[in-house]
Amino acid sequence: MPRPNLYYEERTPSPLERVWLEFRRNPLAMGGLYILIGIVFISIFGPWLTPYGPNQQIADAISLPPAWSENGDIRFLLGTDELGRDMVTRIIYGARYTFAYPFLVVLASASIGMLLGGVAAMTAGVKSSTLKHLLDVIMSIPSLLLALIIIAITGPGLENALLAIGLVLIPQFLHVTRNAIYDEQRKPYVTASKLNGVNDFYLLTMVFFPNIVKVLVVQLTIGLSIAILDIAALGFLRLGAQSPTPEWGSMLAQSLEVAYISPWVMALPGIALFLVLVSVNLVGDTLRIAIQKQLER
Repeated sequence: MPRPNLYYEERTPSPLERVWLEFRRNPLAMGGLYILIGIVFISIFGPWLTPYGPNQQIADAISLPPAWSENGDIRFLLGTDELGRDMVTRIIYGARYTFAYPFLVVLASASIGMLLGGVAAMTAGVKSSTLKHLLDVIMSIPSLLLALIIIAITGPGLENALLAIGLVLIPQFLHVTRNAIYDEQRKPYVTASKLNGVNDFYLLTMVFFPNIVKVLVVQLTIGLSIAILDIAALGFLRLGAQSPTPEWGSMLAQSLEVAYISPWVMALPGIALFLVLVSVNLVGDTLRIAIQKQLER
């Protein structure tokens, strides 16, 4: 027989547990988290989940509606396009091009931008002031327009589109990081750290960054949304992923010609893009709220 515990012991949840509790309080955030986990899963394991290739054409299954329709076929759950390609397969493969690749680009841009922003915030003088005004000018130009300018120089294609989006996002992360660190520099905990004689590297990595993580999470969410939208927009304009690549924006562009005959060909990539963007913003906003509550404790 187990001995009864006569002493009350209060347990403080860890930071990760607090984040999870914040998600549990919000059903919409939990739904967005599950969708995001599902997108990550199919982005990694997509090729092993489908019986067809993304560009495999089936001659006897051209423009079939979804399986629940009267003329549908159970082999093709969400139907086929005008060339007999399975829509489920193309949507799954498209998750890599529309979500996974932009996600990697955002991580790379964030790493470079945050590092440069931290260095810029730690310096002062004419160089820092010039950089600030230059970033203000760059930030005033829409990201898609900047990406179009870069693609006009490098040429169309998925690789060039990803490179353009990455280059466009670096100044945004640099600007946000620099301003956030600059706002923190006059606070007492920073002064105390400087009086303790810590070096600039320790000050940047162990003092500033942990205290601006809320700002960085918000910017990562915004950056990922911008990257996904811009990749899809460039694909739709036929400046990004080229046919027959199953990128969702490119699929939307290809579906314009058959939108009235096969509306599901246009609806499916549009719905997938909508769900990904909503999920990214829900998860990012919930993370921001959880971090804010922890900082206020």
